[in-house]
This record gives sequence, structure tokens and C-alpha cells, in this order.
Amino acid sequence: MNETRAAPVALTIAGSDSGGGAGIQADLKTFSALGVYGASVITAVTAQDTQRVYGFVEMEPAFVAQQIDAVLGDIGADAVKTGMLAGAPIIEAVAERVKRWDVQRLVVDPVMVAKGGDKLLRDDAVDALRRRLLPLALVVTPNLPEAEVLVGRPLRDWDEIRAAAKEIASFGVANVVIKGGHREGDTVTDLLFDGRDFKELTTGRVPTRSTHGTGCTFASAIAAQLAKGESVPNAVMAAKAYVTQALQNAFPLGHGHGPVHHFYRYWRPQGDRAGSARRQPSPGTTA
Repeated sequence: MNETRAAPVALTIAGSDSGGGAGIQADLKTFSALGVYGASVITAVTAQDTQRVYGFVEMEPAFVAQQIDAVLGDIGADAVKTGMLAGAPIIEAVAERVKRWDVQRLVVDPVMVAKGGDKLLRDDAVDALRRRLLPLALVVTPNLPEAEVLVGRPLRDWDEIRAAAKEIASFGVANVVIKGGHREGDTVTDLLFDGRDFKELTTGRVPTRSTHGTGCTFASAIAAQLAKGESVPNAVMAAKAYVTQALQNAFPLGHGHGPVHHFYRYWRPQGDRAGSARRQPSPGTTA
């Protein structure tokens, strides 16, 4: 896993989004935009668009493991990110392979519910996520509802959110980022806990409906930065700046929550000038 490569490599283990805005597609776009070669392991195939998930088919756990072996045995990876894992058997298979391949830079995005409210993780899988995968993670990135599921209680204020970060860290996670996008207000504050200290990352809320895939994009941006050798705090701050600009430069697509614009640095929609005069985020801000 530590051999010298011509370019950093990141592997995403996640579900496929037929709409292209989240999941494997968002992860690979993010890796490419940030200068990292992306490889992928597909855990499930979804039928979804900007409005909802209509259904999904899980891969056989043995086939998920086979994909991981194929990538890590030949190409290797400097960082690995997990997204939609669907159920306990796939979580077990992924955790076993992460241990076997001695993955050191694992980012876990505990995907549970899609933007439209459709469930992407079976209820019986949460315990497997806590017991088997989180202890292997360098970083875990739950949003507020996901953090509430992980600790089994509502999180209504900052004292409760900080206590939840400590509890999630007690599962064995080195660094916990609880995202604040689901809280109300004109600003959004995410909380980074490294097992000892808290760091708050705050920015103004971006007024857009194009928020599909923000969680996937954030976690994969962290993995990309880790693959390039950044420390966890620097990787998180850089990922926040990237997601903020991807939100600021997003354009309408579909009839629901459109995707962020992963390639805002390289092209703009025809006739679109949105974002050209918008405030550039400073390091450490988040959307």
C-alpha cells in the first residue's frame, strides 16, 4: 500500500448512482478534479435521479471482496473511502478486506439515507458498521441524522453534538467529523474531533438546491487529500473549501436536488456566469 507511484491513487467502495450526482460517480469525479487517480468497487447499483431512489440491487459480498482484491492487489491505493454499503454482509466483507490489506487511510461516509429520504442502509447493518468498520477508520463523516443513528439519540444542541463526537470516537475512530448542514441558520458549522480536541469549521450557507452528493463529495475529497499525503486537519479543511466552491458553482439539473459541480475549475455550463463574482472560501470553511 505504500509503494511509490507516479500519481496518488484513491479507491472508493460505494454504490452506483444512475443520475451521476452521488455515489461512485461523485467520488470518481472528485478524485479526478483533485488530481488523484480513482479506482472503484461497486457495492450496489441504484436506480435514482435528482428526486429519489426508486430501487437498488446489492452486489454479492464475495464479489465486493473480489473487486477489492483486484484493485489493491494490482494498483494499490494511498487512501480508501467507503460510501453506500447497503447491508451487514457487505460491511463484514469490506471490513475483512480492509484489515487483510492493512488499509491505513480509510474514510468512512456512513451513508444511510439519500437526499430524497430513501433508505440506503438496512436497519440491521448499523451495528455491523459500529463494530466492524468504524474501528478501522481514520476519519468518519456522519451528517447530523447519521450521527444520531450511530449514538441512538437526538442531538439538539452543541453540547450534545460534542458528546456524540466523543462517543463515536470511542468506537475506535481516530477522527470524527459531524457535518452541520442539517441544522438551521445562515451559517453551517461542522465539528472535527481528533480524540482530544475539537475544531469548528464554519461558512455561510450556500443558497442552492443543487446539494445532491455533497456528503459523498466531501468524504472523497478528504480521501483524495489523504492520498496526496495531507494530514487529517488539512485534508478536512481542503475538502470543505472544495465542496463550498462546488456548491457555489452548481447549476440546475433535473427536477429535484441537482448535483454539485465537481469540475467548476475546468468548465462552466453554456451561458452560465453564476459563481464568477462569488466569494472565494478561505481555508477551513465549509458548506
